[in-house]
Amino acid sequence: MTPTIIPFTEGEALLDWLDLAEALARGHALPRAEIGDTFLYRDPDTLLSRAAWIDGLGQLVKTATIFPGNAEAGKPSINGAVTLYDDTDGTLKALVDFHLVTKWKTAGDSLLGAQLLAPEKVDTILVMGAGTVAGTLIEAFSAGFPGARFRVWNRTPARAEALAEGFHHVTAVTDLETAVPEADIILGATMSTEPVLKGAWLRPGQHVNLIGAYRPDMREADDTALQRATVYVDSCDTTLDHIGELKIPLASGVLARDAIRADFYDIGSFTRGGPDDITLFKNGGGAHLDLMTADYILGRWMAG
Repeated sequence: MTPTIIPFTEGEALLDWLDLAEALARGHALPRAEIGDTFLYRDPDTLLSRAAWIDGLGQLVKTATIFPGNAEAGKPSINGAVTLYDDTDGTLKALVDFHLVTKWKTAGDSLLGAQLLAPEKVDTILVMGAGTVAGTLIEAFSAGFPGARFRVWNRTPARAEALAEGFHHVTAVTDLETAVPEADIILGATMSTEPVLKGAWLRPGQHVNLIGAYRPDMREADDTALQRATVYVDSCDTTLDHIGELKIPLASGVLARDAIRADFYDIGSFTRGGPDDITLFKNGGGAHLDLMTADYILGRWMAG
């Protein structure tokens, strides 16, 4: 059987953020995924392959090439491919655009966490960071929280202003300390190695989603923010010992492992204790989420 090929533009036209969040929730009702990552290096370039197998859903291999020097030549620094295999006989089912899966997986994962943990009334959403992921988060959270207004902050104000100009309901802000307590949801997409979100700025009743940090040396929130919040993750396997956001405070003793309330495989525990609770969700990603997302995309493609 010839595998299905799904390109970015044609595939994205069929997708819906709320439907994807539901698909991710359903995917976590299946057996826990087996996952594995491999890294190959040729300084400064990287070849990363992530694999996942979910019994009853299938297998996926997502390969990414990271070539930082491409930017100087006007080429994308990150490229790759996604291959999706049938769970019954292992045959190749689909080749799905790498950037399509990555975009929708990252924001869909974050949206699901916020749908489960955000306060009942959401009027203002603050985005820290103004890169590609920040723009995607605005798309996804606009669908998940219709009517909310967005504010965007970036260390370089001009980048925040440029992002805001692309949306009618987004305003750029320059004072993060003032903007944080005014938001109902705070989204981090900064790729920072030093915390930019201070726990002292948080007020009761807020929800924080941290997306940007993905390396052991990266953090977006300080110790106080983690200590004040009830902490959840998408996957304990891909966050606790791998990403600085939690790895560093766990290693220092600032945060105990049992302070992590749950991951998506215990999705029934994603609840707010009361209106004054501060909840915090760390998006760590993982190939199992790529698999769930690619399967959702294929399903929409086949349905036409």
